Amino acid sequence: MTRDLDPAAWRERRLSFGSVAAGYAALRPDYPADAVAFLLGERPLRVLDLGAGTGLLTGVLLAAGHEVVAVDPAEGMLAELRVRHPQVVAHVGDAEAVPLPDASVDAVVAGQAAHWFAPEPAAGEMRRVLRPGGVVGLVWNTRDEQVPWVGALDAVLAAAARGHEADQQVVEDFARALDARVERFRSAVVQRVAPEQVVAGIATRSYVATMDDARRAEFLGGVREVLATHPDTRGRDLVELRYRTDAYRLVPGA
Repeated sequence: MTRDLDPAAWRERRLSFGSVAAGYAALRPDYPADAVAFLLGERPLRVLDLGAGTGLLTGVLLAAGHEVVAVDPAEGMLAELRVRHPQVVAHVGDAEAVPLPDASVDAVVAGQAAHWFAPEPAAGEMRRVLRPGGVVGLVWNTRDEQVPWVGALDAVLAAAARGHEADQQVVEDFARALDARVERFRSAVVQRVAPEQVVAGIATRSYVATMDDARRAEFLGGVREVLATHPDTRGRDLVELRYRTDAYRLVPGA
């Protein structure tokens, strides 16, 4: 679960994505195929995409030949997923109360979502729905702050983004709750986008979606200022927004 947020603020952020679902689907980065192959291997599996959102990870799972069941707490997000992937069965539900039968999937994966889960109850639900020998895959795309202009952008975002703990801590919490062995794989993804698409993508972050209109406009104005003035982005029609992709394969203990 994200830290340093009171329960009401945490819940508000967790449920904020439905209001920005279309932008999320259009502007958030996909996941690299090699990360999915690392998490699940090459054999087709029945996979629960937990916190599936608009189906960005779902699409990569389908392309790899897996059967996918999607669960997310926001109906607005799942509406976008259903448009893009009508063959996928999608349920409104939480990681702490998964609406699937016992031993019904070979793997549980979460893309950009596990920091919204309460580790102990969510891990219990993962164990319940997994078949014997099943695995858990957690994956995040993180802006690569080693790129100078991205580092400058992240400096503007840092104060508002507080309360989001690093993926490594989330993985440690789930590894402990699942008594799991952990393997890690790093990949990368690059978006080639217009500066205003960078701004619109930032607007889909929970800490921005929950701002009032005046605060949001002021905050996004600061993002535009970075893009308009940094020497690596000033005057450009397109910029390369680089992400690190960190994938963690957790094999629960018996």
